[in-house]
Amino acid sequence: MEIALVILYGACLLFMLGFSLSQFHLTRLARRAYRAGLRPEPAAPAQWPHVTVQLPVYNELYVVERLIDAAAAFDYPTDRLHLQVLDDGTDESVAVAAARVAHYRAQGLRIDHVRRPNRIGFKAGALAYGLTLTDGEFIAIFDADFLPEPDFLRRTVPYFSQPDVGVVQTRWGHLNEGFSLLTELQAFALNAHFLVEQVGRAAGGHFLNFNGTGGVWRRTCIEDAGGWHSDTLTEDLDLSYRAQLRRWRIEYLPQVVAPAELPAAMDAVKSQQFRWNKGAAETARKHLARVWRSNASAATRLHATFHLLNSSVFTVILLMALLSVPLVFIKHRTPALRPVFNLASVFLLTLLPLVYYYYTAWQHTPGRMGRRGFGGRFLLFLAVSMGFSLHNAQAVLLGLLGRQSAFIRTPKLGAVSAGAGWLRRRYRTGSLDALTWLEGVLAGYFLFGLGAGVYLREFGLLPFHLLLAVGFGLVFGYSVQHNRRPI
Repeated sequence: MEIALVILYGACLLFMLGFSLSQFHLTRLARRAYRAGLRPEPAAPAQWPHVTVQLPVYNELYVVERLIDAAAAFDYPTDRLHLQVLDDGTDESVAVAAARVAHYRAQGLRIDHVRRPNRIGFKAGALAYGLTLTDGEFIAIFDADFLPEPDFLRRTVPYFSQPDVGVVQTRWGHLNEGFSLLTELQAFALNAHFLVEQVGRAAGGHFLNFNGTGGVWRRTCIEDAGGWHSDTLTEDLDLSYRAQLRRWRIEYLPQVVAPAELPAAMDAVKSQQFRWNKGAAETARKHLARVWRSNASAATRLHATFHLLNSSVFTVILLMALLSVPLVFIKHRTPALRPVFNLASVFLLTLLPLVYYYYTAWQHTPGRMGRRGFGGRFLLFLAVSMGFSLHNAQAVLLGLLGRQSAFIRTPKLGAVSAGAGWLRRRYRTGSLDALTWLEGVLAGYFLFGLGAGVYLREFGLLPFHLLLAVGFGLVFGYSVQHNRRPI
């Protein structure tokens, strides 16, 4: 039994090594791209094409007005612009959106307030329904938490001059990064994705993804790839892979920023994490075999595998975490296995590529100067990521098993300054559940492992247990604290 646990733990370490090496390679590609510098922006077209801007919303009372205002402010020929507010709402936000649409229509803007007879397909269904009501050649999409700049379309549409470009994706900015520690850590993670991972994938010619918002699609690309599907919770990742397997290309523009509001409440963060991780697992289940049957290069197929299985890292982290406490006792009472544990400690070096990956993002984040503050932020991010492993592992397993679940949107506060907006917590994604209380139990479990390591003078797993105890403690603590916030 003890040997089996050690072998299982070793298998987890091997998976983490493969994941870390893939991130290391993407980091090298990204750094090379930064050294080469940005390509010149293409010239504006002789005649601007027809563009439809789709704004899918559902009960977004606090942000729907500012979203419509931002879209109405686009610096783009009004005779070639069509705005669609795809409103599946069921509360007074519907009336707010309708009034704003009427305001801009009276000013001569082509803008429609689209109400479906049902919510079949959730966001994917709304986007597909909107396509049947517009003649736009290109489709820009913005979620309710986004505030695109007026020049967004003028900076993105020219890239479609290349006929194989099916999507132009931009980098997300953060309207409320300084709201709390929770938003700061989310920004830390997203910056790594947008400043390293996406840049590296684009530089290497590998599959990347439309991020669901802050981007523009060529309509014929959507249609050629089979349109929007609602059989996964990440309709964006799904369509991205279907399009790229059809030889369409995604153009990524890190220099163009689409600012957005980060979720500030733990229940909102968890709902977003659940959707992203379950959807990624569903998309892997749907497309991974197709990727390996494609004629993409071996490197691209390998990167696509780690890309699609990215969320599976949480299941591996959780398994390693649960095994780590018994391993303290196994190591202490089985001296014959010490050489194996010493060899396993070499795999701790897999952390170095991740440090390299996140530090590269830190270096290239606008406003960051030098190395100051990176170490503490990285360790906190690592701890909280581990603390999410139980919640996210459940999402991944449900996705891999093909279990269906509803699309739960991430509610927004409409607040961008610290402390603001909590009194407006009208929208919630659920109350404390058994999984949340289990997170608190696990915080205690890893504190026990920490104490056992000190008592038995087995210090090898001490840093791991410390990070786990802090991470699960923070996730549990925020969950309880934010659940008590007034509505």
